[in-house]
Amino acid sequence: MSIRATNQADVIPLRPVPTAPGPSGAPPGEPLWRDLVGEVLRRERNAQGRTLKEMSEASRISLAYLSEVERGRKEASSEVLAAAARALGLTLADVLALAGERLVSLTAARSRIRSRASVADGGRRPVREAAPARPTGPTGPARRPVGALLLAA
Repeated sequence: MSIRATNQADVIPLRPVPTAPGPSGAPPGEPLWRDLVGEVLRRERNAQGRTLKEMSEASRISLAYLSEVERGRKEASSEVLAAAARALGLTLADVLALAGERLVSLTAARSRIRSRASVADGGRRPVREAAPARPTGPTGPARRPVGALLLAA
């Protein structure tokens, strides 16, 4: 074996390679956060009727970089996102909340598509065994399992 063959490593792309939708029409993979944030910034800027140049000047972010952030090509720092949000009259929390809402709606849509595919497939789903019960009371602390949902009335 040559030294060249032993020094080769697998390359993992930064942006997942898109694949064709499955038979159910489900979109491939999870959406990237940078795509969602860029989508929110562009949607809010367009809703205000502002150009990319105007926003660039107001936020003091270069036009080229801001364009790449909006297109999901760059993962912006919190400082850059806060400056872009301020230029739009929003807070960083507003931008992140809007991106989070979009993520939830996309995830819900994917779940509905998977559910319909499952019904069309005869309702066959892989069986998952329940996790063993956790001790409570004097033998151990009462804990909520990781990923559990706590609902309050």
